[in-house]
Amino acid sequence: MSPLRSGSDSQMTVTANDHDEEDFLQKGLVAPRYMGTVADQRDMSALGRVQVLRRNFRFISIVGFGCTLICTWEVILTLLSAGLTDGGTAGLIWGFIGVTLGFTLVYASIAEMASMAPTAGGQYHWVSEFAPKRGQKFLSYLTGWLSAMGWQCAIVSIAYLAGTIIQGLIVLNQPDYDFQRWHGTMLVIAISTFSILFNTFLAKNLPFVEGLILIIHVIGLFAIIIPLWVLAPRNNARAVFTNFNNGGGWDNAGTATLVGLSTTITSMLGYDCSVHMSEEIKDASETLPKAMMSSVAVNGVLGFVMLVTLCFTLGEVEAVLDSATGFPFIQIFYNTTHSLAATNAMTAVLIVTLTASTITEVATASRQLWSFARDEGVPFSSFFAYVTPGWNIPLNSVMVSLAVTVLLSMINIGSQVALNAIISLTITSLMSAYIVSIGCVLLKRLRGEPLPPHRWSLGRFGLAVNVGALCFLLPIFVFAFFPLSTPVTAETMNWSVAMYVGVIGSATIYYWARGRHHFIPPVALVKREGAF
Repeated sequence: MSPLRSGSDSQMTVTANDHDEEDFLQKGLVAPRYMGTVADQRDMSALGRVQVLRRNFRFISIVGFGCTLICTWEVILTLLSAGLTDGGTAGLIWGFIGVTLGFTLVYASIAEMASMAPTAGGQYHWVSEFAPKRGQKFLSYLTGWLSAMGWQCAIVSIAYLAGTIIQGLIVLNQPDYDFQRWHGTMLVIAISTFSILFNTFLAKNLPFVEGLILIIHVIGLFAIIIPLWVLAPRNNARAVFTNFNNGGGWDNAGTATLVGLSTTITSMLGYDCSVHMSEEIKDASETLPKAMMSSVAVNGVLGFVMLVTLCFTLGEVEAVLDSATGFPFIQIFYNTTHSLAATNAMTAVLIVTLTASTITEVATASRQLWSFARDEGVPFSSFFAYVTPGWNIPLNSVMVSLAVTVLLSMINIGSQVALNAIISLTITSLMSAYIVSIGCVLLKRLRGEPLPPHRWSLGRFGLAVNVGALCFLLPIFVFAFFPLSTPVTAETMNWSVAMYVGVIGSATIYYWARGRHHFIPPVALVKREGAF
């Protein structure tokens, strides 16, 4: 007899006695109380998957997961320099509005696909299921590599920001401090190690912590902007909204502004993180899309408030850009408060939230790698796909994420240019996965082919939303490879293009040499009516 009991799709959960739970654990499955709703069980069956991870995330905790991983207002602060150099205050504000609207279309498209197929694989699964038959397997494989690489690099990106902010504070408090790149690398390793430990020993508590960090994320914004509102001198409103800057030496301010969008793009990139936690969300096909769009809305508003506040209170642009700390926002805090203690406290809020972001980055990256490995998409797939019994987490993938982060962070010791290129790879890799997956579902719509049933739908606006998302993504994808200034030298070149081509080339070679013989395209497991 099955221990499952049917009931309302959104309310009824799985129950079982202790003896039944022991049977499930011996089979490598989660305890029945973590299997989610009947809708979740139906989705897993349709996708040909087995429930081995705990479904302990709910709406608020997954909203917190998305908000605190992306850290929109925190990223705007930390990457302020690029936006001020190329675009200025007007470029930042209008650019953020445009980028937020564009990404809203992107994430609405992704949210709908997540409702169709709520799986940790995300984009590479959707490409496998929605792409034309001839290119299904290869496109899915390539998308899986891009997603896996993008999220592994994302861990380094956030940990690197948190680590170098700490160095910036040291510079502010100890002007004679000898700023060394290897110090930053050690801080990255320390933050990443803490995040890995949290994702192993405290994995059960992650949903609760995400809710708590969400509170800090919101309150922390006000802890920073209120002192700026009260103490800082105001810039002229006309100048804030109309003055564009071309500090990168481009032909015109328009090109400079498009290049400077890297700040706002990075601050709104990656809300698909929640998708890779699909198999740990209760009632995922409905909860996940709603939570994802809620995260975009919350962080969009918070990011805009922070950005406008900064543009009105930053003072002389050249002065803050030349800050010895390496971060204009630290200089803005100090110029406003004239207090080391206050500046340290305000900056500490960012360090806490960025460290929390690293925790969620690890969770996302490890689930993406684990999902791709269970379909034998990477070398040593059986190792990466292993889920530790009783822990119900992909522990091997979590530990590999630490190893990758440590190795990538060490590049900073030899060359910060190379590390920046790897960090930029996060943007281009994730946007590639968005473009391919949205393009595939758009093609099905244009061909009039039926889409899988889904509980969160774009309805008759689906085609327009998909088209709008691609029209937004394609040009900013091109500008993501641009350097921040001209003339271009070896130090100012954006080498992410070389990294990107290297990833595509390596994945293609491995696919034809070995991957095509072992990779199991997700569509081959799908048991929907009419699935091919």
